[in-house]
Amino acid sequence: MATPAMQRYAAEIYRLQQDSHYVALTELSEHAHASAQATSRMVGRMKGSGYLEHELYRGVRLTTKGETIAMPALRRHRLVEVFLVKVMKYGWDEAHEISDSFALGVNDPIEDRIDEITEHPTRCPHGEPIPSKDGVMPLVKDINLLGVLSGSDCVISRVRTHDGDKLRYCADLGLVPGVTFHLFSCAPFKGPLNLQVKPNNHLIGYELAGSLWVEVTKLGEGNKLPPQTK
Repeated sequence: MATPAMQRYAAEIYRLQQDSHYVALTELSEHAHASAQATSRMVGRMKGSGYLEHELYRGVRLTTKGETIAMPALRRHRLVEVFLVKVMKYGWDEAHEISDSFALGVNDPIEDRIDEITEHPTRCPHGEPIPSKDGVMPLVKDINLLGVLSGSDCVISRVRTHDGDKLRYCADLGLVPGVTFHLFSCAPFKGPLNLQVKPNNHLIGYELAGSLWVEVTKLGEGNKLPPQTK
């Protein structure tokens, strides 16, 4: 049976492997706030229990069994984030880190009460889906903004960063989950993106755009070359 610590590690691996096929142990150690030795021991235990695969020089990846034990910890963490922002009025840039420690003191009855008080949310403040109580992760059909053709109309689905400065900047620009915008243009060679969040136009950098995941409501035609003159 998975221990609460295994569930928390599994949740961290689940989050990290959304961005890469395998998660390096150094990255896992950093995000789990654990020493390299403690992380290595936990990885060994979880591999032995069939919760993850570990390939030398590549890192770890959850098995289907491992994804199953990640769901309770992900649910609790994201519900607590909603509670911190919606009820306790913390900023969305603070919620993730505070939730890491706050959630350790939450048991099943308290989790149920948090779910009730926050009106059964399906997304965390950053737009990440909240698993159901029976461990089902909702399907999210969105794509990274860097893959969207210019001229498209979009709705922000998720802001996938825990960097406080980036989150505060996104909030200042109005780039938060649920907001609609029009993508005017994308400069080549990792240049800035020009978008409109009515009534304002904003230029955002390539790196920040990579943190935004969107649902496209109207597909554009992409950057067009100027008409040729004879």
